[in-house]
Amino acid sequence: MTIPLAGVATSNAALRNLLHGLPGVDRVGADQRAAMLGTRSIKTTAKAEGIDLAIRMVDLTTLEGADTPGKVRAMCAKAARPDPGDPSVPKVAAVCVYPDLVARAVSALGGSGVKVASVATAFPSGRSSPEVKVAETAFAVAAGADEIDMVIDRGAFLTGDYLKVFEEIAAVKEACARPGDGRDAHLKVILETGELATYDNVRRASWLAMLAGGDFVKTSTGKVQPAATLPVTLIMLEAVRDFLAATGRKVGVKPAGGIRTTKDALKMLVLVNETVGDGWLDPGWFRLGASSLLNDLLMQRQKLATGRYAGPDYFTLD
Repeated sequence: MTIPLAGVATSNAALRNLLHGLPGVDRVGADQRAAMLGTRSIKTTAKAEGIDLAIRMVDLTTLEGADTPGKVRAMCAKAARPDPGDPSVPKVAAVCVYPDLVARAVSALGGSGVKVASVATAFPSGRSSPEVKVAETAFAVAAGADEIDMVIDRGAFLTGDYLKVFEEIAAVKEACARPGDGRDAHLKVILETGELATYDNVRRASWLAMLAGGDFVKTSTGKVQPAATLPVTLIMLEAVRDFLAATGRKVGVKPAGGIRTTKDALKMLVLVNETVGDGWLDPGWFRLGASSLLNDLLMQRQKLATGRYAGPDYFTLD
């Protein structure tokens, strides 16, 4: 695919020409391919390996107004040691919290290797000024966040103000910098695909986020349905594949919202492998945003190991 990238950030017209020049999405074809891949069966050793990989990809999340420091500490302990009775269970990729709880999570996770992610930019609505969005991002990064999950301005995107969306993403990316230590926070750009209305818009928003500097494209906040559907994730995976071919830059994908069971997670891994290849089957390039998924993965893992399901109260509830 040949994409004319020169000067795209200089005007809304240039961005519109590029984004509307992308190939259209065959909705029926995308739905059918996602449904077909979702029927793949994974068993025995491959299933065990898939479960462990899915655990390593989880961003364990709590994003509620009632979150407390104690809840965050408990979640961090679970993230670093998901099953205290089985040290062979891998740790998760990250915990995701609101900006004011980042410092608590950093303290609780010190030395564990689990990353701290924070939502920002007036999550989940995105309805605030650019100055506030940048300030909130800088606050979370200064508190120690390794990753920032920002939401785009869907209103601006849907009215065709692509330059505004581009400039906000670029400004937030700049706020992810940590001068001096070279450990800039990675930026995940949340599209809120349930509000974008069409698959073509999902593809365009994915490209816009990547052009502006996003390190990951993410489906959803988890607050709007539908969220991380297989067809939407497929379209975003195709977008990062095509973006790599056009620019040489690799970008990650994070489906989030509605991924609750081991079966859901394994379907996602099949989708990744069949769409972009095993180079993305790594927590550095693919994440699963979830709050309840981890327990089901742990239950299925124990079932494979022992032949018995754990009781519903065996693992802590998040």
